[in-house]
Amino acid sequence: MKPTALRYGLYGTLAIVVLSAIHFFFIFPNASYNVSEVAGYLTMFLSMFFVFLGIRYYRDQVNGGHLSFVQGLKTGALISVVPAIAFGIFDLLYTQVINPTWLKKYQDYYAAELKKTTSPEKLDEVLKKFESEAAVFNNPVMLFLIMTATVFIIGLIVTIISTVALKRNKPKPAMA
Repeated sequence: MKPTALRYGLYGTLAIVVLSAIHFFFIFPNASYNVSEVAGYLTMFLSMFFVFLGIRYYRDQVNGGHLSFVQGLKTGALISVVPAIAFGIFDLLYTQVINPTWLKKYQDYYAAELKKTTSPEKLDEVLKKFESEAAVFNNPVMLFLIMTATVFIIGLIVTIISTVALKRNKPKPAMA
């Protein structure tokens, strides 16, 4: 299970890093924050395609064509953790080293959107809540943990769906 998880986890890592680089360097500079957010989540989901492929490989090539629900969950979770950590590191490098003004610009944009869409009597309360949430993202450790968890949770969703689709019980021995 571990070699399969590592191999497909590395494939997922390659996919998420390449797609994220395309997103950050080519799509994001020319797109709105809303389009960029959709592209970011699409990148996460596409990289998780390797969870399905890895679980299927484990079932067919390693486990003799059989897959229990627990085996599928273990394999998928192990595959998911590799690109999740890689994305956390990539996002941290992007926001702290490559483009350190990105978080501030995004937070300014989001605050302006809140001002446009929130009623004047609720604005102070909404902005205070937003500022406290924004402070969490300004902490590099929290940013890493949140981005890693986001990708991992998406990976777990894909894992559950893939496991249900690929599950095959061992045939019961024929009675004589």
